Amino acid sequence: MSNDSFEATYAVKMHCNDCADQIKQCLRGVPGIENLNFDLQKQIMSVKGSVAPSSIVTALTKCGRDAIIRGTGQPNSSAVSVLETQNFVKGDTPVRGLVRMVQVSDNNTFFDITVNGVANACHYSASVREYGDVSQGSSSTGPVWHQFDTPIDCREPSDLGRSLFSGRAFLRAPCNVSEMIGRSFVLTAPRSASADADLCGVIARSAGVWENDKQVCACSGKTVWQERKDALHANIR
Repeated sequence: MSNDSFEATYAVKMHCNDCADQIKQCLRGVPGIENLNFDLQKQIMSVKGSVAPSSIVTALTKCGRDAIIRGTGQPNSSAVSVLETQNFVKGDTPVRGLVRMVQVSDNNTFFDITVNGVANACHYSASVREYGDVSQGSSSTGPVWHQFDTPIDCREPSDLGRSLFSGRAFLRAPCNVSEMIGRSFVLTAPRSASADADLCGVIARSAGVWENDKQVCACSGKTVWQERKDALHANIR
C-alpha cells in the first residue's frame, strides 16, 4: 500500500461468493481502492486504499446494499465527531453531520466529512478547536487549533427535506489523532447564514480495523443492523 493507504472494515450482508462479486462490481468505479477482501462467515468486508469510508457506503447504497463502518486504521489511530446544531426544533435530531478521522502516518490524518440536513446552502469553514466544550455551540469551543483551507460545499439537496442541503469532503491535515482527542470539530457558516448555523462535536476515539466485529451489542441486545436503523433515524450516517 502507499503511504496514504489505510484499511477499513465494513459489515455488509453477504451470503455467498456471488454476493462478493456483485460488491466488487459495485465498487469498481470508486477511486482509491487498492484491495478488497471478504469474510463471508463474519459478513465483513475489508477495503485497503486511500478512499473515504463514506464513499464506500454511498456506492453500496446506490447498488441497493447497505454497509456499516466497523473500524478504520491501526489501533488508536482513528477518531469520530458527531456534528450537531443548536438550531433545531423539539422532537427533531440535532445531528447534522459526522467526521471520521484516520491517521495514516506521523502528522498525516484524513478527515472524512459528511453533512446532511443543513438549512443554509453555502460553504462551511472547517476547523479543530482547542476545547471540547460544545455546551454553547461553537462559541464555547475556544480558539482554532487547526484550520482547514478547503471549504465544505453544502449545496446538494438533502434527503431529509426539500429546503435542506448536504455536502461532503475528504481532507488531509498535518496532525495526529492522539492530539485531537477531547477537542472539538467545528463547521462555521458564513456570516450571511442564519443564526446558530454552525455545527460542532467533540472528537472521540473510535475503533481500528478488526477491533469491533461483534454482531450483537452487549448493552442493548440489538444486532448491528438494528442499531444501524436507529443511527439513520438520528441522521448518523
